Amino acid sequence: MDNLSAYKGINQFGRAYEIMLENDIHGKNSVDIVIFENMIRLCDDTKEYLYEDYTKKEIEYILGSRADLESLVYKLISEVTSVEDKIIKIVSFCSRLYEIIESDDLDDMIFGGTEEHIIKRGSNWCTDISRVACILYQLIGLPSRIIQLFNIHYAYSGHVVVEVFRNNTWGVVDPTNDIAYSHIDGTPASAWDVMNKNGDILAKDSSGHTSDIDFNQFSGIAISNYYINDHINYDYSVSGINQYYKGILEMSDKGWPGGIRWLYGEDGK
Repeated sequence: MDNLSAYKGINQFGRAYEIMLENDIHGKNSVDIVIFENMIRLCDDTKEYLYEDYTKKEIEYILGSRADLESLVYKLISEVTSVEDKIIKIVSFCSRLYEIIESDDLDDMIFGGTEEHIIKRGSNWCTDISRVACILYQLIGLPSRIIQLFNIHYAYSGHVVVEVFRNNTWGVVDPTNDIAYSHIDGTPASAWDVMNKNGDILAKDSSGHTSDIDFNQFSGIAISNYYINDHINYDYSVSGINQYYKGILEMSDKGWPGGIRWLYGEDGK
């Protein structure tokens, strides 16, 4: 599409969120930073492009090149046959990666790395977990991509999920929180659908329970492609917590006394 650069990058949701992304905990040139830098804001001007031409529907993957991930994902889906059940199996697996984490000390937190590394060490960080889910879906033949969500009404309210393509339709899944979004008739609900409250939308976990949807979390959306066959082109170095995010997480652990707010004056810069 014309003038794509106007909708691309970390500056799409205001200066405060741009500063937050500039201080992301992942390594400077790592895969996760590249994904953020290449994200395209979803809006009226980009919707047609993002939902028609932006993401390849054919998965280019050399069988055996990610053998450990192949073995894992095919074990996960071995007892189910429907596409929706396979999607749920993967989102459920990813939502439990936090159980593997050996320490809850902020100074021991690790971010980034290959999908294999993230699975081995565990994670409760939505950016890493969604990247794992995105690749696992592609391994079973389902086009998928990274969706960045920004609640533009509140500080530090970013979240990362995945969109999966099946039956000629994109649908959002949240692999951190074990949720798949659908319309009341069972068809997948895309990020655009949730953003615009198109029809009755359900947020359902792997046990079939529904929960309320925070539509504010979908008030700002950007989409990034992340293809399994491109892994040789990325930097998968790991990183630890930085002082910027340590302050945010420490305040979160305290329950945000006084309410959630921009701690470093990001909204005034």
